[in-house]
Amino acid sequence: MPQNAVILVGRILLSVMFIMSGFSKLTDPSGTAGMITGAGFPAATALAYLAGLFELVAGAFVLVGFQTKITAFLLALFCVFTALVFHSGAINVPDFPEAANGLLTLFNGLMMMKNLAIAGGFLVLAAFGAGSLSVDARRGAYATVKA
Repeated sequence: MPQNAVILVGRILLSVMFIMSGFSKLTDPSGTAGMITGAGFPAATALAYLAGLFELVAGAFVLVGFQTKITAFLLALFCVFTALVFHSGAINVPDFPEAANGLLTLFNGLMMMKNLAIAGGFLVLAAFGAGSLSVDARRGAYATVKA
């Protein structure tokens, strides 16, 4: 498969999760607001809406390859931040059995590793650009990988 087609597929795979997650936060921010409150941040609902808007717009930018290097770098930072703030600790839900909390903690750790891995993918995209199948390439921005 040609290199620029691989980059396009990678952009699609990276963006879908953020577009869907952003849309979900904008239509029902309550779950995200609860996590934000649990982490001790104020104005949880407003922050949930902001996170949703950021994820939706940034995901769309990566999908079409617009301002890709900047957007990918911001998404990498977002992934590292959410990994460390929301997915790095043990889960202890009151009245849950110890085994259930242990399983939730295991899943939380997997979410942290997933976010860090996605951040790595975004850093590669930030370094090398969106490829020739992108809005950036049509605009004349550096969008192709130099061999």
